[in-house]
Amino acid sequence: MPSVLQLTLILLASGVAGVLIFRYFGLPPILGYLAIGVLIGPKAFGIASDSETVRYLAEFGVVFLMFSIGLEFNLQKLRAMRSIVFGLGASQVLLTMALTILSSFLLNWFYPISWQAALALGGALSMSSTAIVTKLLSDRGELETEHGRNVIGVLLFQDLAVVFLLILLPALGKDPKDLFFALGIALIKISIALFLIFFVGRQMMSRWFRLVAQFRSQELFMLNLLLIVLGFSAITEHLGLSLALGAFLAGMLISETPFRHQVEEGLHPQAPAAHGSHAVGRAAADLCGDPVCAGRSGRADGGPAAGP
Repeated sequence: MPSVLQLTLILLASGVAGVLIFRYFGLPPILGYLAIGVLIGPKAFGIASDSETVRYLAEFGVVFLMFSIGLEFNLQKLRAMRSIVFGLGASQVLLTMALTILSSFLLNWFYPISWQAALALGGALSMSSTAIVTKLLSDRGELETEHGRNVIGVLLFQDLAVVFLLILLPALGKDPKDLFFALGIALIKISIALFLIFFVGRQMMSRWFRLVAQFRSQELFMLNLLLIVLGFSAITEHLGLSLALGAFLAGMLISETPFRHQVEEGLHPQAPAAHGSHAVGRAAADLCGDPVCAGRSGRADGGPAAGP
């Protein structure tokens, strides 16, 4: 079994090779990540088969990508997007599931499928990959466009919906009372996470950054930034949400502080490493065989389907 360093080098070297080959043929690099990820994954050559280590490599790549995207947003933009998140986002998920269930009933003449399986399939098809979609929008400079904001709104709702799907699907064959209880617990966890981040976090963020900035240490500033990003990600993961969502919200809250530009300047020299980290995360998420790794990665973001 390769070490973490060896596994990282394998993923980076494979990613470089994949991008070079696909660029040579005029194809988008994302296809290179997907193809190389499949080839070196446990289902093919098995070069990188330590799915647990790979999962965390994938998560870190997605976390830093979503944090950088969160810096482009703020609470005013999020408030303006609430109709998109809970309107367009909810419509996309519910309509996709409804159409899938209806299609499965029509196909019952040819291939019998239970309504539980149809519901699970609908939940899978309604999810997308935050990492892939947001990276494409960022590369094209379309995050601030109208359709870019619509896409981000849909992805944010999917991050919330995946929590309920992960609870709903295993409980389909159980007592309905247990299902409603589990969904209620999930709703409470989501409410606690959003309260801690938006109300407590917003009040403390500017004060904490001012305290750190008083020491005039770039190293301390960057370590503090890393602590905040991973800390917010850990909070959302502990409460049943994705790491990527926590990183996005951390970036959005920091964008509200007077230190936003300093954060962006500090991240600029690290851009090549950040893109490399995301490349590792992309390849890692695609080569894993289990849905937790390949799901909403990133929504490696742990969801019911592979499409963040």
